[in-house]
Amino acid sequence: MNVVKNLPGPLLVFMGACSLSFGGLIVKSFEGSTLWQILFWRSIFFILVVSVYLIITYKKKVFKSFYDSGIPGFFGGFILSIGFCGYVFSMYNTTVANANFIIQTQTIFLAIFGYIFLKEKISAVTLISIILAISGIVLMLGNSLSAGDMIGNIGAFAMPISFAILILVVRKYPKVDMVPAQFIAGIFAVIIGYLLSNKIMVSTHDIFLGFLAGFFQVGFGFIFITIGASRTPSAMVGIIMLTEAVLGPLWAWLFISETPPLMVLIGGTIVIFAVLLQFYTIYEKKHI
Repeated sequence: MNVVKNLPGPLLVFMGACSLSFGGLIVKSFEGSTLWQILFWRSIFFILVVSVYLIITYKKKVFKSFYDSGIPGFFGGFILSIGFCGYVFSMYNTTVANANFIIQTQTIFLAIFGYIFLKEKISAVTLISIILAISGIVLMLGNSLSAGDMIGNIGAFAMPISFAILILVVRKYPKVDMVPAQFIAGIFAVIIGYLLSNKIMVSTHDIFLGFLAGFFQVGFGFIFITIGASRTPSAMVGIIMLTEAVLGPLWAWLFISETPPLMVLIGGTIVIFAVLLQFYTIYEKKHI
């Protein structure tokens, strides 16, 4: 685990975004499970991978890690669980396109919250990257964006806002390990998924997909992002996270033959350029 912790923060965030990008492909591969069942099984295996990480990292001091994370850790976990539930709620009450577009506003919330609460300055390059990235996302999803159900649209904002708050807490307390907070978030998500599912048992096929989603896609994704965000400016985290929105359609195109529209390809290219611009800025700073 020391190897992971020694990697550059922005690279870890990028790896996390790449991991999360497989979410759409995995969800589309489920056979008959409801979203609440998917939430339940994904969260079960999410808790498992977080537990493995904590045991390897802290060994006999696992329980002490929760104590050491203190109020920031518990608060972060609670906030993240709201995001998990808000995401599922929005999928029930609005279109996937609406939910995806709204979730990408995390970039705006990260930059604004970082500026207001952490006094982090937004550089000209980062501001240009934000504008480019948001423009790319609008091009990718603009044609499919519909009015939808307003309550679902409002619910979708729970994910980007909660994620932005979580990253804000990570940035505010960089020495506090926030991975235990993810365990707490997983527990809340399991409880919600269990309570809102008519039954929790699904096919072996779907349980395996739940394992892929929880252990690898969400588990590794959030662990990488949580560690990386502690040493990456908030606005930059938001820009790099937009990689998820670009790679998601790419995996669907490669593996389940969902051909992206031309505007998706153009918008995705713009987002990738914005992310590369951020990495170039980091490189330049290290070599001045």
